[in-house]
Amino acid sequence: MGNKNKKKGKLKQKLTDKYRLVVLNEDTFEERFSLKLSRLNVFVFGGFFSILLIAGTILLIAFTPLKEYIPGYSSTSLKRKAANLTFEADSLKIKLSVLENYTKALKPVLTGEIEPESIDSIQNETRHRLIDESALSATKEDSLFREKVESETRFAIEQNAQSNVKIVFFAPLNGTISQGFDATSKHFAVDITAKTGTPIKATADGTVIFSGWTTETGYVIILKHAKDYISVYKHNGNLLKKQGDFVKSGEVIASVGSTGELTTGPHLHFELWSGGYAVNPTNFIDFK
Repeated sequence: MGNKNKKKGKLKQKLTDKYRLVVLNEDTFEERFSLKLSRLNVFVFGGFFSILLIAGTILLIAFTPLKEYIPGYSSTSLKRKAANLTFEADSLKIKLSVLENYTKALKPVLTGEIEPESIDSIQNETRHRLIDESALSATKEDSLFREKVESETRFAIEQNAQSNVKIVFFAPLNGTISQGFDATSKHFAVDITAKTGTPIKATADGTVIFSGWTTETGYVIILKHAKDYISVYKHNGNLLKKQGDFVKSGEVIASVGSTGELTTGPHLHFELWSGGYAVNPTNFIDFK
């Protein structure tokens, strides 16, 4: 027990013993600087300085751009760009989904799965459908008020529609019309003959809603224009625009070809639709 106390006393004495650090002039031995130290002071100051150095290094790395040069840390600007690209990709997915749904809804009409006659019959049935007013339990005042509103607004919509500026179409191809528009034979288009490779132009400003291949009509491109007009170009040799592209009037979108099972030679099968109805293109376009 006494030996242990003696060892503890010696250790304490070694830690607390004072030493003088003296700086002398080598030539004159003049004392320039002196400092009293102990082993305990050296350990305390050394540990405190190490903690400060470590803390300063951590702060420097965490709150300055220096961390970008350390392997494993990514650039702040790179993270920002990645986040912006993610948002843009999400918005493009939403727009593409809307466009695909619109194309799917429009495709049955353009491919002939839904006949124009059936659309006409549905609309005619809707127009001539009568409402049993007795089931509405309307009073005489309600009936008179409804008639007044209908008389005021009945012709307003038609007048507004007629006052709109009509869209102007241009001939997509200059050539000879080999077969005209004939609703009785279900040929809802005009066939224009021309040499293979002749450029086919957009009949008006619009957006490409379909650009691809079908077995019967070969390479097909479909444009959506203002005021619910749609133009269809079939049997093309090749396509120069893809789905989602915006084209200007007169811009080349394809070339004349003879693709598909229903073709009889190099020509353009051109259709024009308005509000879901096939219309005669020669009523809107001069092909001479």
